[in-house]
Amino acid sequence: MVLGSSACPHISAALQDTSIGFELARKYTSVVAWNVHRTQNGRAAKRRKIAAPTCGTCDSALSRPIACLQCWYTGCWHDGHATRHLKEAGHGFCTDAKTGYLFCSMCDDFIYDGKVDEMHLAAVVSAEEKQTKFQVSKKPRETYKPWIPDANETSALAAAEVIPCQGRRGLLNLGQTCFLNVVLQCFVHNPLLRNYFLSDKHNCKQCKVENCTCCEMDKLFTEVYSDEPLPYGPITFLATTWKASAELSGYAQQDAHEFFISALNQIHLTSRGFTNVSCNCIIHSTFAGQLQSDVTCERCGNITSTVDPMLDISLELKGKGGEVSSAENTLGACLRRFTQPEKLGPKEYSCSKCGKASHEASKRLSIRKLPPVLSFQFKRFEHKTNDKSSARKIDAAIRFPASINMAPYTSLAMKNVSGAGKDTTGSALSYPGPESMYEYDLFAVINHEGQINNGHYTNFARFQDEWYRFDDDKVTSSSLGACLNSAAYMCFYVKRHLDYKPNITPSYVLTRENEAMREKELEKEKEAARMKELEDDLLSTL
Repeated sequence: MVLGSSACPHISAALQDTSIGFELARKYTSVVAWNVHRTQNGRAAKRRKIAAPTCGTCDSALSRPIACLQCWYTGCWHDGHATRHLKEAGHGFCTDAKTGYLFCSMCDDFIYDGKVDEMHLAAVVSAEEKQTKFQVSKKPRETYKPWIPDANETSALAAAEVIPCQGRRGLLNLGQTCFLNVVLQCFVHNPLLRNYFLSDKHNCKQCKVENCTCCEMDKLFTEVYSDEPLPYGPITFLATTWKASAELSGYAQQDAHEFFISALNQIHLTSRGFTNVSCNCIIHSTFAGQLQSDVTCERCGNITSTVDPMLDISLELKGKGGEVSSAENTLGACLRRFTQPEKLGPKEYSCSKCGKASHEASKRLSIRKLPPVLSFQFKRFEHKTNDKSSARKIDAAIRFPASINMAPYTSLAMKNVSGAGKDTTGSALSYPGPESMYEYDLFAVINHEGQINNGHYTNFARFQDEWYRFDDDKVTSSSLGACLNSAAYMCFYVKRHLDYKPNITPSYVLTRENEAMREKELEKEKEAARMKELEDDLLSTL
């Protein structure tokens, strides 16, 4: 790819030409906006049976169309139909509708141009703002405002060290620490954690807290996003973990999920301004959701609801050690079992309404609040007693999707469908708000290979559309298919569209503005009264 702010002289000349540049920008913007609309409304488009774009040469359906910016043509990339069209028609540029990358036929390569990059960002944001509606007076989301650095920020940027735009650095195994490495790699590829720590929200050089896990996270991102090609050994992170969690200390094999929960807790406790109630630290802003438990009395129909916080969801697998039940072991099936009503024993519940404790009741879990990042753990390790030596592993295969709609498992969806007298299990048709607000995309998977006493952890992680496999210090290019076929122990999904605040002025701002206007009016009235007194005094002297 040709890089630089204006590395391609052909696109620079075309954009400077008034007539040609206007048409190129208009076509490019429309192609990018079309892809945003298709991405956000994929299921709706499928229900309306909208035809996919087809190649103008071979007439095959295109999942990733290449659009000519000087005519109506769309074509294949792998078969060379798009580039052949440019040469035969004498056209200069085409674009990948999915990524917005621009191809120049004269350079015979994909190119980068700063103005085109700005057009792509503006087109994406504008299209998303128009489609993201809210239930608050049908207001759109807050308008995007680009950051324009001032003179001081420009000078600071000029002196700043340039770092790689993505981190693909292996982690050394420090003695059966693969459980730690896979979780750290998932942290590194978590977009919300990445943006937080790379934005210098926590600076280890300014922090005065001893054994600070947030400082270790800051060091981790600094090391991973560096020019150093050799694997990094997270020695201080391991030492800090030992000091904070005695049960994880030593060189024995540990459970990756136990370390994950411990790390979340330690990052929370060492975050600036953390609280035990309604905490808005980076951990709770990223992983925290709410589970709702509804217990229904079979005698009187009274429903008792309780809400509990959650950082992840643990799901049961069907099939005992070694047995495979693939039809029932999908992420969707596990979630349906998780939210399925279950009978409680006669002594497990006492109804507050009818006061009877001898009859049965049913309990149902649902997700009241969806977090930005969903973490699923599949319960692969069975412990029949408190003795860990008697534990065994469930090797049943689990199928999980690249994207998932979580609407059917929310409390609102279940309430809406149950109110209509229908079965709520797996229903995806009755839920409030736009469908895109419930869509999640897979970005990391932790795998466990081998048996419970001599196993090994590896993981897959995604950066944009590229997948990689991490095996301690070894990093290899992979694919989504290889990830989906792996033996998952934990899966991480990120919300496709984060919840934006509606574009309305806060009430306290309106109150402050009204008070300021009233004060100005009072001042004018006082000034008018004072001038009238002066006029009266002047007239009395005449």
